[in-house]
Amino acid sequence: MTQTTTRSEALFDRARAVTPGGVNSPVRAFGGVGGVPRFIERAEGPWLTDVDGNRYVDLICSWGPMILGHAHPDVLAAVTEAAQRGFSFGTPSENEVTLAAEVVDRVEPLEQVRLVSSGTEATMSALRLARGATGRSVIVKFAGCYHGHVDALLAQAGSGVATFALPDSAGVPASAAGETVVLPYNDLAAVEELFAARGEEIAAVITEAAPGNMGIVPPAPGFTEGLRRVTAAHGALLISDEVMTGFRSSRSGWYGHETGPEGAHPGGYEGGAPDLFTFGKVMGGGFPAAAFGGRADLMAELAPGGPVYQAGTLSGNPVATAAGIATLRACTPQLYLRLEATATRIADAASAALSAEGVAHRVQWAGSMFSIFFRDGEVRSFTDAQQQDTAAYGRFFHAMLEGGVHLPPSAFEAWFVSGAHDDAAVETILAALPAAAKAAANG
Repeated sequence: MTQTTTRSEALFDRARAVTPGGVNSPVRAFGGVGGVPRFIERAEGPWLTDVDGNRYVDLICSWGPMILGHAHPDVLAAVTEAAQRGFSFGTPSENEVTLAAEVVDRVEPLEQVRLVSSGTEATMSALRLARGATGRSVIVKFAGCYHGHVDALLAQAGSGVATFALPDSAGVPASAAGETVVLPYNDLAAVEELFAARGEEIAAVITEAAPGNMGIVPPAPGFTEGLRRVTAAHGALLISDEVMTGFRSSRSGWYGHETGPEGAHPGGYEGGAPDLFTFGKVMGGGFPAAAFGGRADLMAELAPGGPVYQAGTLSGNPVATAAGIATLRACTPQLYLRLEATATRIADAASAALSAEGVAHRVQWAGSMFSIFFRDGEVRSFTDAQQQDTAAYGRFFHAMLEGGVHLPPSAFEAWFVSGAHDDAAVETILAALPAAAKAAANG
C-alpha cells in the first residue's frame, strides 16, 4: 500500500523557506536517494512514527546513539530527574565527573577526558591540542574518513600521495585546508612516504578507528599498528576518532573490539595505544554530549592548567550527562551480544535476498555496525566505496521505506540496530527485503 506523505511534504516545503535545504544536517534531505524526507513525530523502542502516521523500523538509530532504543525507560527516568533539578548551570556538577569517569573506565589507555557537546567539537579540540603539544601544524587524514565539519578536515586529496589538499567545502580557506594532507585509507606505504619527506612538520594523524562514514571499511591487518609505529618514530600524535564506534562496537569501542577477548582483529594496537581519542553519539544517549581525551600529560596542556584554550558553555550539561550515564551503564556484555546477533540476522537476510535477485553486494562489519555496498569485492578505501551502484541502493532504500523500514538515506552510511529491536521489528525487516531486492535489481 502506498504511504501517505502529505504532511511530510508540507513540512518540507515550510522548512525550505526558513532553513537551508529544509534540513539542519544535509543527509536528512534525502539527496542521496531522492524523494521526500519523512518528518518523524515520535519514536519508541525500535520504531519511528512520522507525521502522517506511517510506522517504520529504525535502522538509523539517530546515526548510532540510540543503542538501547528510543525513549528507553532508564534513560527517560534519568533525564526527567536531572531536568527537574535544572537545565544548565554553567558551573561544575557531579554528573559531568561521573560521565567522565564512566568513559575513562571503559577505555584502558584513557587517563583524562574533557567533555564537549558534539563530535565535531571533540575532533576540532583534539587537533588544537595536538598542534599545541607538538608545536607543529600539519594534520594527516584519510579520504573517506569524516571527522565533523572542522575547516582543516573538510579537504579532498589532490594528485599524488603527499599533495596538500584543496578545500572540499565553500567557506573553507585554502590556508586552513593547506595544513591538511589527505591520503588513501588503508595505504600504509603512502603514510610512510609522506613521513619520510615531511615528518618533522606533522602534528598528528587522525583516523576513524573503523571508518563508518564511507560505509563500514575496517582497518586492514597491520594498518593501525603501522600508524602507531610511524607517528611515534617521528614525534607525531595518533588520534583515534571513535565518535561513531565508541561504546557501539564494544564496551570499549573499537579499541576494545581489537584488544579485548571479543577482538575480531587482534594485534591492532601491539605498537601501543593512540595518544588521543574522540567520542560522541552513544556516550550522550541521544543528547548533545561528546568528549576527547588521552594521556594525562597531554591533557594537562589544556586550559586552565595549560596554554591550549578550549571552552564550552554547555559542555557537561547536567541533562545530557544524565542521559549518557544511564545509557553507558545499560551497555552490558549481554547487550553487545544481542546487538551482534540481531545485526547478523538482518544482514544475512538482506544478503540472501540480494543474491537471489543477482544484485552485486558486499557486507562489511565493525562490531554490530554494518554496511551493504552495492558492488562486488572487498571495500578497502573511499575509492572502492565510490565504485558501487548508488542508484540501486536508492531503489532498495525506497522499497524498504514502503515496506515499513527506514534505512540510512545514503549508500555511504552504516546501519545500526538497538537492544530494542525485537522479533516483531526484525520480522518487519525480513518481510520487506524480497521486494526491495527486486527493486534494486530492476534498474
